[in-house]
Amino acid sequence: MSVGENRMDAFQYTGLPARVLFGFGTIAKVGDELASLGCRRAFVLSDPHHATGAAARLMQVLGALGVALSTDAVMHTPTDVTERVAEKLAACNADCLVALGGGSTIGLAKALALRTDLPQIVLPTTYAGSEATPVLGETRDGQKTTIRSLKVLPEVIVYDVELTYGLPPAISLVSGINAIAHAVESLYAQDANPVTSSLAEQGIAALGRALPAITSDPADRNARADALFGAWVCGACLGTVGMSLHHKLCHVLGGSFGLPHAETHTVILPHAVAYNAPAAPAAIGRVARALGADRAAQALFDLAAMNGAPTSLREIGMSQSDLDEAATAAVGSPYWNPRPVERDAIRALLDDAYNGHRPS
Repeated sequence: MSVGENRMDAFQYTGLPARVLFGFGTIAKVGDELASLGCRRAFVLSDPHHATGAAARLMQVLGALGVALSTDAVMHTPTDVTERVAEKLAACNADCLVALGGGSTIGLAKALALRTDLPQIVLPTTYAGSEATPVLGETRDGQKTTIRSLKVLPEVIVYDVELTYGLPPAISLVSGINAIAHAVESLYAQDANPVTSSLAEQGIAALGRALPAITSDPADRNARADALFGAWVCGACLGTVGMSLHHKLCHVLGGSFGLPHAETHTVILPHAVAYNAPAAPAAIGRVARALGADRAAQALFDLAAMNGAPTSLREIGMSQSDLDEAATAAVGSPYWNPRPVERDAIRALLDDAYNGHRPS
């Protein structure tokens, strides 16, 4: 879908139903949000990193409304962890889920919501953006699959910029580039539309200027707000359109080979953009414009490299001997993509990503 210079093409756009609170210190309003949902028994989800900090503070804010705290969330939402936490959830007769953390915690909350249909309030602490999407990725027996359902879309998102102050610059960077990937793919998606595309440019631009500033000064209040806003916008883009090659590759590499989620997105994104550039020049041009650059793939690679993020699959734990298997898996059941997904070309892409080559 494209917007011509002198005409508007037909398109479809479905807005997602969610309430968003954005600001500083908004964690204090979570109890009010529970009341607005008619809930009184919250099952709180987080991860070991936040157990004694922000999650403990959230439990204090909730008081008697917080009936249990689970810090079991782990990367890639393995179903065995979900099933174990579901038993704890059933035992405490909760009427809602409150999740504080990054993509792993929010993924666990979504997986539980899918199984129970309980409402969710989420407080993101990274820039993953999954809180704004009706998409759930789960891993079972080493295979990661995704579903799209409004049952997993949180009812309320509470963005508290202060919760991101302690996010280390290195994690901020890869988490933010992960968010940029959501917006990039929305620009050349099969169901792209002018509403989502405008948001995508805005989100990419916000993160493109925020991430170097955070790397230079992690306490930069304005950059932190820019990054969190950009993450929301980019996540909302992914929520309204389909995914393509980039996400397929990351799901294969993460689910089947155990690579870290955000770092994998960071390494793969420039190469996926370079792969699709000949087939989607207008969309890729908008990415470049949002980043203030001439070429999108190179700008994305440089955003990672110049700020200290990983740029190769090798440095995040991929074995070169697994590249053939990964290429075969990626073309086995491909997502729709503007350029045909061909095995030899994908194998070459993975080789470039493994070695950390700057796209040419």
